[in-house]
Amino acid sequence: MSEPTGDTLLIECVQPASVLSATDNLVSTIELAHEAAARGVQLLIFPESASSRSDDMAVPPQGQALDGPFMSALIDALADSTMAVICGFTESTDDGRPHNTLVAFRSGEILAVYRKIHLYDAAGVKESDSITPGDGPVVTFDVDGFRVGMMTCYDVRFPELARLLAEQGADILAVPTSWVRGPLKEEQWLTLCAARAIENTCYVVGAAQTGGLRIGRSIVVAPDGVVEAALGTEEDVLVSRLTRQRIDRVRRAFPMLAQRRFTISATPLPFPVLENTTVPASTGTP
Repeated sequence: MSEPTGDTLLIECVQPASVLSATDNLVSTIELAHEAAARGVQLLIFPESASSRSDDMAVPPQGQALDGPFMSALIDALADSTMAVICGFTESTDDGRPHNTLVAFRSGEILAVYRKIHLYDAAGVKESDSITPGDGPVVTFDVDGFRVGMMTCYDVRFPELARLLAEQGADILAVPTSWVRGPLKEEQWLTLCAARAIENTCYVVGAAQTGGLRIGRSIVVAPDGVVEAALGTEEDVLVSRLTRQRIDRVRRAFPMLAQRRFTISATPLPFPVLENTTVPASTGTP
């Protein structure tokens, strides 16, 4: 395979049905990462909750410190690889409610850490009961000539976060997710990914959990809103080549980032505590 030139980027999304045990997930995560590296993948994206996942709201995922056994072993296992990796991770905190965290690393070094800002307190679910919201910073990092920004699942419903990342130069919005099933939820996921791509003239790459309550449907959307690649509901991997030419062509035709006339503050408001997030009988959907 030819060396990366900065004109293209080979990415891969992993779509697993992760389990509660961080130890078991670590074994499969390292194996999948080595397979991706052997394919010449430059950016590998695991979904939200890749370290530990629970479909039972009464059973929280297993949290660990950033330098704990899961993340340390994963980073060490790929220390000799030049492939960049994003992994959804349950990060323990002192108060017992972990962060829903994304960790990006490469060649044994952490590139960026993002803690989910918008928690899924909607449709009868209250993620904030078991997860501590992050307050930023909103960060990007570079991979072989492309700038990558990170968002997590429910974040994709908030266009201001995607725009902040685009203002920082993001060419790719990586959206690891564990999207919960529900009326119209699959359609909303696809629509939101396309909307964030079109309005920010960037790629949106969604790596999803599947099985149980999760929908799967990992996706790559190009800056013009065209779905370049997608998975169904089975455990699988999605491989796609992103191109600088596609980004530049769309941004020349639709220079919206240069035309914007409003700024967005990068300082989050206090996390809102809502009294009622039950599902209205008339809609059945968030």
